Amino acid sequence: MRFLHTSDWHVGRTFHGADLLAEQEAVLGHLADLVAGEAIDAVLVAGDIYDRAVPSAEAVRVATKAVARIRAAGAQLVVTPGNHDSAPRLGAFAEFAAAGGLHLRTTVAGLAEPVLFEDAGGSVAVYGIPYLEPEPARHALGVPEARGHTGVLTEAMRRIRADLETRPGARSLVLAHAFVTGGEPADSERTIAVGGVEQVPGSVFDGVDYVALGHLHGPQTLAEHLRYSGSPLAYSFSEARQRKSVWLVDFDEHGLREVRRHELPVPRALATLEGEIEDLLANPEHDVHLGHFLSVTVTDRVRPVDAMRRLRERFPYAVHLEWEPAGGHAGAPLRYAEAVRGRSDIEVSRSFLDDCRGAPPTEREELLLFQALEAADRGALAK
Repeated sequence: MRFLHTSDWHVGRTFHGADLLAEQEAVLGHLADLVAGEAIDAVLVAGDIYDRAVPSAEAVRVATKAVARIRAAGAQLVVTPGNHDSAPRLGAFAEFAAAGGLHLRTTVAGLAEPVLFEDAGGSVAVYGIPYLEPEPARHALGVPEARGHTGVLTEAMRRIRADLETRPGARSLVLAHAFVTGGEPADSERTIAVGGVEQVPGSVFDGVDYVALGHLHGPQTLAEHLRYSGSPLAYSFSEARQRKSVWLVDFDEHGLREVRRHELPVPRALATLEGEIEDLLANPEHDVHLGHFLSVTVTDRVRPVDAMRRLRERFPYAVHLEWEPAGGHAGAPLRYAEAVRGRSDIEVSRSFLDDCRGAPPTEREELLLFQALEAADRGALAK
């Protein structure tokens, strides 16, 4: 049996305000091509199909098309919800979907009911643990004394092991959406901390042949049988150097045989640029970044006016801008009371502009400030 482990699609997510649906459709379409090329039996999606509990119609269209393409390529799917998904919405019509090869494991009550795949070696039992919010999950699982993610996942795995004991000779695979100790987070994951404790030890998942983890966005190997596939796209500039991938997981008659990494195509690369704005706009060396999502840091001593609009005229996918003047910002920051003590309104206004952009107001700007302050005084007197 051959499985493909993926997770954290986050369909519908934007990147600093930029729509990603085209990029998501492209990379998820590659998964269908991989299913056909590698003779994959089942695709495992370990949570966060969508980026929000109520996805847009366009996000649903992209996800539905991806699932349909994967199924048409010859693989069944096992899907569990993550912390971004709505488990009831994702699990709607689950029994009917299973008849078509889409197995939705979205309920606490069903987490110990495996999807069974058969080959010459017997059965592979695939269990899906939906994301377990500790407080409601401990009551749903009947363990009110359980604490945090470790407590509820420990009970979930106890139930799975108990079911496995009734299936002698069955090989086992578990999908789970959790932050396992030793994993490296990125900037794009939503915290699942409860009471300050979100991590669970890997030992919670002992006793199964392979654990397909979701939640962390970088591909990671915590143990041979315990891995994160990561997200198929980068969702923050902290992921710019990650090579997004999926795992191809092979089982033989004895259990886990081999795990191979398959790198995914990059529909639109991420890059960072730094320098003075005139150089960024004119230097031909930057042409290589015209099609990249860009985070730009401008280093002019004076904050450039309308910098993002000007940058986007050359770099249409510039999505993030910071101003860090060369040599740093002048002077140490003052508390408000110190900054305004003994100064007139116009002096405070001049200082504000100087602090914000690194240069005092021009004559025309100072005239506008006088006019604004006079108008404010007149309004105060009228009241």
